[in-house]
Amino acid sequence: MNLSIKVLIFACTIFSTISCFSQNTNEELVNRIDSYLEASVANGFSGAVLVSKKGEIVLSNGYGWADRKNKIPNSPSTVFNIGSVTKQFTASAILKLVEQGRIKTSDKIGSYFDQAPKDKRGITIHQLLTHTSGISNRTGGFRYNEASKEQFLKEFFESELQSKPGTNYQYANANYIILTAIIESVSGQTYGSFLNEYLFEPAQMESTGYKSINFSSERLAHGYYYNRDEEQWADWGTTQQHLPYNDKHWYSIGKGDIHSSVEDLYKWHLALKNNAVLASETRLAQETPYVAENDKNTSFYGYGWAISQSSRDTKIVAHNGSNGLYFADFVRFIDDDVVVIYITNAFLGRESENVAREIGEMIFDSDYNCTAISKNIYELIHDFMKVNPSTHADELPDFLNKELKDEFNDPAILNRLGYSRMKKESEPDWALALFELNVKLFPEDGNLWDSLGEAYLKYNQKEEAVKCYTNAVELGSESSKKALNELLNESK
Repeated sequence: MNLSIKVLIFACTIFSTISCFSQNTNEELVNRIDSYLEASVANGFSGAVLVSKKGEIVLSNGYGWADRKNKIPNSPSTVFNIGSVTKQFTASAILKLVEQGRIKTSDKIGSYFDQAPKDKRGITIHQLLTHTSGISNRTGGFRYNEASKEQFLKEFFESELQSKPGTNYQYANANYIILTAIIESVSGQTYGSFLNEYLFEPAQMESTGYKSINFSSERLAHGYYYNRDEEQWADWGTTQQHLPYNDKHWYSIGKGDIHSSVEDLYKWHLALKNNAVLASETRLAQETPYVAENDKNTSFYGYGWAISQSSRDTKIVAHNGSNGLYFADFVRFIDDDVVVIYITNAFLGRESENVAREIGEMIFDSDYNCTAISKNIYELIHDFMKVNPSTHADELPDFLNKELKDEFNDPAILNRLGYSRMKKESEPDWALALFELNVKLFPEDGNLWDSLGEAYLKYNQKEEAVKCYTNAVELGSESSKKALNELLNESK
C-alpha cells in the first residue's frame, strides 16, 4: 500500500470519527432539550423550538397544543404571535429604505411630519430605532383597541418627553409605531406590503406577516392564559381575532403582533447571514451596540436587536417579545454560528422567558440540565388550596418555593387571589387566610393591610378591620384613612 493511500485512509477514518462524535453529541443534546420541554408540557407548556448549530438544524419540534379544543398540536410550522421580535422587521424595513437611498438614519422626523412640535422635530430616525427619542413608554393605547394613524400621531406629538432626545435609553413601543408611519409615507405602500415585497418574499418566508394570512387558519396557535377567577385555563383565540378588522390598528402595528413560525424565523436568520435581504454593511450597522440597556452595560440596543456578550466572550444578537400570552425569543450566537428560536402560546411565568437561554446553556455545557418549567403560579396555589384547608395557609410559601425553584416574593399574587375568593366566599375561609398570610410575608406593605381590613370588614370582624386600617395608615396608605374614620365614627 503506497503512502498516499494510507494518508487517505487515515484522513477518512479521522473524518468519520469526528462526524460520528458530532452526531452523537447533537443526539445527546437533542435528548436533553426534548426531555426538558416534554416534562414541561405536563405543567401546561406549549410551543415550538428550533435549534441550529453550524448551519445544521439539530432540533425543530412542537410541544403541546396549538388548539386544545380541536386537538391540533404545535409543530415547527405552527404560526404564533412573536411580540416585539417584530421590531427587527420594522428596523430592517427602515434600513432597506436607507439602502434604496430614500432616507438616512440621521433624518429628523420634522422633515416627515409637518405637525411635529418644536420639542420633537429634531428627533432622528436613529434615536427612534435605538429608543433614545425621549418618548414615554406610556405613549399610545392598548394594542388591540382601534386607533387611526392620525390619532396615534396626534398622541405622539402631544405627549410629554421624558428626556432630551439622544440622551437616555427608554424602551418605548411608540418609537417603532412612528417608524412604521415613516415607512408607509416614504414607500407609498402599507407596512404589510412593504415587508412582504422587500423582506419576507426574498427570505422565502411564507408564513410570516402582520394581519393577512395565506395559509390554513388551523396553523395559527391559540393563545392560552390561566383565568384566576374561574380557576382554569382559558382560550384567548388568535391574534387575528383581536386586531382591528380595519386599518385602525395604530396601537399595535410596527412594534409587535407580527405572526411567524420557528421555521420561517430560521429562514430569516439565513437571509440575514447570507445578505439576501440586507447588504452585509447594513446588517452590521443593525447589529451594532449603540446604547446600553442597563446600568451594568451588559446589554446594548442596536436597530431592533439587543446585543450582548456570552460568558465565553462571544457576541449574542437577540430579541424577545410578548403580548402577555405568547412569548417569543430569537437568540443568535453570532460567533458560534448557533441559533435558538423559541415561541410559546401559554405563558406560565418567569421561567417561560428563560427557555431559549436555558437551551443555550445546554448547547455550550454538556453537563448542564434543566428541570421542567413550573406550572402557572395561580394554578399552583389553586392546586394547594384544593387539597389543604385554609388553616394550613402558612405551609403555602414553602410549597411555592419548592415548586417554583425560587423564593416566592410577589405580594400582588396572594392579594389578587384573595379578592377572587372573597367574591365567592360568604364565610371566612381561604380569602381571609390569603390576606392574613400576605401581611405575615410582607408586613411593611400598607396596601396589604388595607386589603386585609377590607376582608375583615366583609366578614363582620370590625375590631380586626380597625387594627388593619390603622396599620395601613401608619404605613402611608392614604386610601385607608376614609375607611378607618368611618369605622371609628360607627363605634362612637
